[in-house]
Formats: sequence, C-alpha cells, structure tokens
Amino acid sequence: MFHKICLLALAGACGTLTRYGLTGVIHRWVGGVFPWGTVVVNVLGCLLFGLVWTARGERAVISPEARVVILTGFMGAFTTFSTFIAETSHLLIGTQLLMGVTNIALQLVTGIGGFILGLGLGRII
Repeated sequence: MFHKICLLALAGACGTLTRYGLTGVIHRWVGGVFPWGTVVVNVLGCLLFGLVWTARGERAVISPEARVVILTGFMGAFTTFSTFIAETSHLLIGTQLLMGVTNIALQLVTGIGGFILGLGLGRII
C-alpha cells in the first residue's frame, strides 16, 4: 500500500509540473487574455484519459495498478476536467442522459458559484 501511495504522489507531482509547464508555454506562445493553456491542458487530458482507459479496459495493455497511478495520480494533478468528462460521457453514452446533463449543469453552476463565494469570503477574511 505504501508503494502505491508513493507512486501516486510521484505521478501527481509530475502531472502538476506538466500542467504548469504546458500552460506557461502555451500562454507565452499564444499570448492574450483567453486561457488557451488551460484549454489545451483540458483537451489533452481528456484525450490521454481516453487512451489510458482504452489501453486498460479494451486492450489490456496497462495493468490495473498502472492505470490507477496514471489516471488518479498523473491525470488527477494534470487536470480533473478529464475525469469530469469521462464520468459525464459514461452517463451520456449509456441510458442515463438526464443524469449526464444534470452532472454538467450541476458541476458548472456550483463550481462557478463556489468560486464566486470563495472570492467573497476571501475579501471578508
């Protein structure tokens, strides 16, 4: 168990540093105020999440342990957006269309609301 935790932590650190570096490179390359670096990280994260998921589930190329380290450790630190998209896609592709749409609306609205609330609390404190 300790070994798995160490691998998750290392993968998380790598995901964080990769996100930081990639968003910085994209921002310097494109410039402007639109968050293109975040867009690139989120889309790339979704692509990589799908590849790793398929490599384990359908192709059995990646072990279950490696999948946890890659998806939870690296991808969890690189972008949680990929997890949101994967979970929502499973709902939308399956027979739970209403739950998928609800997940999208709920997470976006409450996420924005939480951010605005945090801004307000930060100003009060």
